[in-house]
Amino acid sequence: MTVRPIRHLPSMALRFLLPCLLAMVLAPASATADEWRLYSELLGRHTRETDDLAQTRVDYEALRKDEAWSELIAQVAATDPGALGSRDARLAYWINLYNLFAIDVVVRGRPEESIRDLGGRLFNRVWDQPAGRVGGRSYSLGEIEHEILRPLGDPRIHGAIVCASHSCPPLAREPYRAETLDDQLTANLRRWLGHPGKGLRVDRKARTLHLSSIFDWFGDDFRTQGGVRAFVARYAPSAEASWLATAGREARIRYLDYDWSLNRL
Repeated sequence: MTVRPIRHLPSMALRFLLPCLLAMVLAPASATADEWRLYSELLGRHTRETDDLAQTRVDYEALRKDEAWSELIAQVAATDPGALGSRDARLAYWINLYNLFAIDVVVRGRPEESIRDLGGRLFNRVWDQPAGRVGGRSYSLGEIEHEILRPLGDPRIHGAIVCASHSCPPLAREPYRAETLDDQLTANLRRWLGHPGKGLRVDRKARTLHLSSIFDWFGDDFRTQGGVRAFVARYAPSAEASWLATAGREARIRYLDYDWSLNRL
């Protein structure tokens, strides 16, 4: 049997096939592992793990000059959140988007000291301003955090989303992926809580547990995990976890000052 090249197909067949082919080309894509490849490469090139308060620093100026960053933003805009299936896929996708959009807000806005400088003079509304487009519309950082991620019910997101500041959890230098999400969320949470200046610090003599202010701001999110103290004990470094399970069971909680300065490299 002879197979004809498509250019020799009858005109009626072409009229049927062309709309189908166009639909396949133009249809929004879901964000698969392959589609986070460029994000992974850019994180590798323009972020650095550090021992200071930031734990991960970002070279915003280098990203601004890297043409691949604009390419990534365009790729992400073409994805379709509605095509995501599992809860883990949705969590990974929106955590990546929050972090990517927060970086892009800084790349585009060029704040001097803090992402909060990009808000209004009287009322800081940077979290409510459009941060990026996906699936045909704009999203703000606040919408992604409060209306999409928090309702998904995993409080470990608070150790994963990063608002470009020193006291935020450390920015993961790899995209979150559905198939490895549980391990990734736990690893980044443990890294955050392992830093006594930003995550968790124990004062045994004063019987005081010092925690990130994030645990104060979003305390209700940890109720399903037994509350803030139980949640922290589950993911704290082993020495601190042992103390919290014994002598520190009644320790008072104090919250660390929050440093909003940019985690720039």
